[in-house]
Amino acid sequence: MTAEPVTTTQPTSPAQAPPTVRASLSPSRAADFKTCPLLYRFRSIDRLPERTTVEQARGTLVHAVLERLFDLPAQGRTPAAAGDLVAPQWDRLVTEQPELAGLFDGAEPAGPVEFLRSAAGLLEGYFAVEDPTRLEPAERESLISAVVDEELLIRGYLDRLDVAPDGALRVVDYKTGGAPREAFEARALFQLKFYALVLWRTRGVVPRVLRLLYLRDAEVLDYTPDADELLRFERTVVALWRAIEQATARQDFRPRPSRLCDWCSHQALCPSFGGTPPPFPVAAATADPLRDARSAPVVPGADE
Repeated sequence: MTAEPVTTTQPTSPAQAPPTVRASLSPSRAADFKTCPLLYRFRSIDRLPERTTVEQARGTLVHAVLERLFDLPAQGRTPAAAGDLVAPQWDRLVTEQPELAGLFDGAEPAGPVEFLRSAAGLLEGYFAVEDPTRLEPAERESLISAVVDEELLIRGYLDRLDVAPDGALRVVDYKTGGAPREAFEARALFQLKFYALVLWRTRGVVPRVLRLLYLRDAEVLDYTPDADELLRFERTVVALWRAIEQATARQDFRPRPSRLCDWCSHQALCPSFGGTPPPFPVAAATADPLRDARSAPVVPGADE
């Protein structure tokens, strides 16, 4: 059986969403709730601050360099050129996000130097799995969105979208994090299926390939979805949002302990670690439901 897509006009912001839309959801926040409802609450409702880690900053930097790399002429996209982009892109990120300037407070003087060197090392992993001189991405760090179930706006930022001459789509996501692969691979594929669903709903084309590039290990994971699978995935996303709405109405977000707890910033407030969550925010009942999680989108690489 071949499922038929429902191609819609793609809203570029919540303000442009149809009047029937009641809520917005990104793959990161959907994955948060799927992984641990209490983590979703801490990030999306309590909006607790999270200090950027060195690993997250490194991921953001590598994403920025790879985005800029494709601004160069094809033959100029060399490992040396990518390495030359590392320091300037870091300076730009620190200017745009001043909190990054304190990332190495208290560290040895070699800390920032080693940080930039490690980012350059991840770029070497990129060149081991792809030849950017043979690629001309159609989109980079692109916001895509679609309405599903008439009431839910789903949206996210693609690392890269490649379009073949025959119109086939390939969604590419760069992974730089050092967390165990088995702990994050399912989350990464969930994110890519999210993007595949948006592209299918807005462009009428099921992506031929969803590609994860693991730069540290210089490995590639390709996944091929089909329309029936995306229909099932759409039902999963809608069901997740309905569960989020119910949990919000009941003010009941329970922890779900797993190996991912090792990387959580909120263990001190989690009952699974002897903590107590803060009082449920009164403003949560009147918050704008089209504001997904944080007022700003997740920075590329920051959720790895």
